[in-house]
Amino acid sequence: MICEPLRSGPAGHVDWLRGSAWPVWLEHGVDWDARGFCESLDLDTLTSPADFRRLRVVARQVYVFAQAHRAGVARADEAVELGVEFLRRRALQPDGGYAQKFDLRGAVIEPRRDLYDHAFVLLALASATRALPPAPLRREALNLLAYLDANLKHPVEGYLEGLPATQPRRQNPHMHLLEACLAAFEAFGDEIFLLRAHALLELFLDRFLDPAHGTLIEFLDDGLAPLLEDGRYAVEPGHHCEWIWLLTWSRRLGGPGADARAPRLDLALARLQAFVDRFAINPATGALYDEVWVDGAVKSRGSRLWPQTERLKSDAIRGAQALGEAERALDLFLAPAPRGLWAERLLEDGTPSREPAPASSLYHLTAGILFAAKEVGR
Repeated sequence: MICEPLRSGPAGHVDWLRGSAWPVWLEHGVDWDARGFCESLDLDTLTSPADFRRLRVVARQVYVFAQAHRAGVARADEAVELGVEFLRRRALQPDGGYAQKFDLRGAVIEPRRDLYDHAFVLLALASATRALPPAPLRREALNLLAYLDANLKHPVEGYLEGLPATQPRRQNPHMHLLEACLAAFEAFGDEIFLLRAHALLELFLDRFLDPAHGTLIEFLDDGLAPLLEDGRYAVEPGHHCEWIWLLTWSRRLGGPGADARAPRLDLALARLQAFVDRFAINPATGALYDEVWVDGAVKSRGSRLWPQTERLKSDAIRGAQALGEAERALDLFLAPAPRGLWAERLLEDGTPSREPAPASSLYHLTAGILFAAKEVGR
């Protein structure tokens, strides 16, 4: 096994994406013959053990390779085209929604319409404008938003988890729909995307943010009341960091009502960050915990990769010193792995796992590293 040599700083991680991760996943993570994306890559064999494809992975890889194309990586535009083709020919269904899961030939094996996955389809359509003609993508994005409004809107607030509807309700798909709406507004310019983003911000402020603790509520009942376990709930620090990034992005975009909302957003930013700083970092490794309780007690002492990438974003907003700590934590996952891959988690004792690297995590790595590098250059 050849482990990855890493150069410190944001530029080093961008070099890792451009020179290692994106080329490896273009060569081994794209099924060019069957016209699909692999779910994961084994750290030793660079083959995928999965016998299925998921909608969210297709959509996330469109985002990833659109960024790679923008950086000049060879064949990345072909991968974007392949992914959009899959969305159009395999995933899109006659009712205007997208199926959730497919076999390796692209046949639907799970027809469920999932809000989380649809958010990533919208992000993919916005991202693909970096490599493909924008006019068809804009039509598809507007059609998708209309589908969500007509079919997945909850009768009271927010959106259903999917069709069929399930419980509990979660903040997570709403968070990613906010991300996708912001990206779609920047890509296409239609005000409807910004209006939907503003509605999701209000939902966050009114329902997902706990006013007593300044923390993010992950799981809620049908009326969006927090679901408690022995009088408390679990907090995912990675999602705190992700919301810090999205709130900052929203503040910078502005738009109708932004000034009136600004004081509440600023307070939310400060409280989310304060909780992460106080309770969420494992002192033994420097990495974010997966879960802590709202009272600050640690629930899960392991650390997955994706929260570290979201911490890159929130710490980059704060400046170089904070970002350096986040980068050192990320290197714990990249340095032990073969070229272009990563350890998906650190176990409780700090040992990196040897499980296959999920394709879905390449989205987190791409988004976190590129934002941090851009933010440092602001």
